[in-house]
Amino acid sequence: MPTRSPWSPRPAPGPVRLVAVALLLGALAGGAAASRSDGYGHARRQYMRNKVVEMFYHAYDNYMAYAFPHDELKPLTKSFTDSLSELGNLNLQHLPHDYNGSALTLVESLSSLVVLGNFTEFERGISWLSENLIFDVDARVNLFECNIRLLGGLISAHILAKDYNSQLKGGVYQDQLLHLAENLGSRFLPAFETPTGLPYAWINLKHGVMENETTETSTSGCGSLILEMGALSRLTGDSRYEAAALGALRKLWSMRSSLNLVGSTLDVLSGMWIEYSSGIGAGVDSFYEYLIKAYILFGSDEYWDMFHSAYLAVQKYFRHGPWYHEADIRTGEATHWQLTSLQAFWPGVQTLLGDVAAANLSHREFYNVWQRFGVLPERYLLDYGILHPTEKYYPLRPEFAESTFYLYQATKDPWYLEVGEAIVGSLNYYTKVEGGFASIRDVSTMKLEDHQHSFFLSETCKYLFLLYDDSFLRNKNYIFTTEGHPLPVRSTWHEKFPRSDIPTNWTFVKNDNQPIRASALSSKVCPETIFRQNAGSPWESACHVPDVFPTHRCRADDDCGIESVTCKRRTCSMAGYCGLWLAVY
Repeated sequence: MPTRSPWSPRPAPGPVRLVAVALLLGALAGGAAASRSDGYGHARRQYMRNKVVEMFYHAYDNYMAYAFPHDELKPLTKSFTDSLSELGNLNLQHLPHDYNGSALTLVESLSSLVVLGNFTEFERGISWLSENLIFDVDARVNLFECNIRLLGGLISAHILAKDYNSQLKGGVYQDQLLHLAENLGSRFLPAFETPTGLPYAWINLKHGVMENETTETSTSGCGSLILEMGALSRLTGDSRYEAAALGALRKLWSMRSSLNLVGSTLDVLSGMWIEYSSGIGAGVDSFYEYLIKAYILFGSDEYWDMFHSAYLAVQKYFRHGPWYHEADIRTGEATHWQLTSLQAFWPGVQTLLGDVAAANLSHREFYNVWQRFGVLPERYLLDYGILHPTEKYYPLRPEFAESTFYLYQATKDPWYLEVGEAIVGSLNYYTKVEGGFASIRDVSTMKLEDHQHSFFLSETCKYLFLLYDDSFLRNKNYIFTTEGHPLPVRSTWHEKFPRSDIPTNWTFVKNDNQPIRASALSSKVCPETIFRQNAGSPWESACHVPDVFPTHRCRADDDCGIESVTCKRRTCSMAGYCGLWLAVY
């Protein structure tokens, strides 16, 4: 264990006294406060909870001893890095002589400290950041990564500090983190000054967009800013942040193909796609995630309408059984048959939506790959059944743990707790070293890489902890950003609450005298919950539309619905039966 600390030694946490808080998963059945009668056992759950706590502090304490206040820990050499590929290569020659980094891992850890109930360390972190963190530096950073990590971390920690002010002993919190967040957010705005409103991928925090800056960006890069920047506008009353992020999102959606699919890379000046092959993995993943989460957080039907169309298109053109391949957004034809570790977020999104059957199917396949290699490789070629020749690494990614957590919350099936055990076991066996947790360079040899990413503390450990102890999630509604930072769902942030999403109204759409001609997705109801409350529910998945007649007889195509698994349109055969008869969808 490390022997030195940047501030006075952290006392061992006393009895955990977490104020009961909770997760809004609009589609989750049971909720965080559900009974523990899942057959897993209290002692076993407590043991796993404590194992995750040990993991968190092993990673956190080593960062504080050997890397703080720099950005991230190099656990093999017990040193630090400020030149993160995710945050851009900082030009150290132009930084102030006393600049020591953005304390990225500390910012990312703040919300996790609250989840674990360590308000003493949380308050120390706030105090240090308030006095030392500066953004007026000549540093080129990636807008997307800086937004989800630094801005999201500061905003979430600010809200938690306000909510848990009574737990802070050093005095009343005075919005210090919000002031830092606003300072950072204002430095993002020049990136949006393009003819299309789509932001540059890279921005200099001191000078704005640099001369000859690249105009290429990813769909995630310009379409996954709305949660953090929208929350910043709601907290400060300055509408510029939300307006910029929403304008970029609207422009991006206007560029979708006739199949309602979006590409993976584009040019921010021309608004033209560069890469037409797309999927749900790298470069696109959080775009889909933020559409549904923005709808939950802000209540605008505009986000729902975009997500509704996008989800149906993904299920129709990217899905192949439990897997999701990539396809050309213009034709829907498959381009790359590969699994990527970032795709593991998708079952979590489907669980939020209530499409639990589809989520479980994919999740189990990811688990099979995890069992085969011990972790999830960055890319796995489905058509050849082999690892990608160059992308064999595992950088401690959280997405599989995240989806495991969501599915357990939805089902209370103890099998997901056992999956969590496998994740915890692999992380401790393969990646734990004396100086923290190291990434894996090659999953075929388990050779390690000298890097402990900040998201290991903000996401991986957080979701694993919540899997075994969800005390933090009771009695309040939260949505998690793509970096695992909780944001509260507040009525004051909502434009309106959709009537059909209110539990007491879930049954009003069902009329025994008339066949239902809408999907659960378009009706904004949770198929999983409907199944549990009404055994005779006609909805089998989020996109399923029943045939008009229960006998599946038909006179025309209009009498046929949408198939529940593939989300493809059923048609009427010459014999007068609905089915998937056509090869053209």
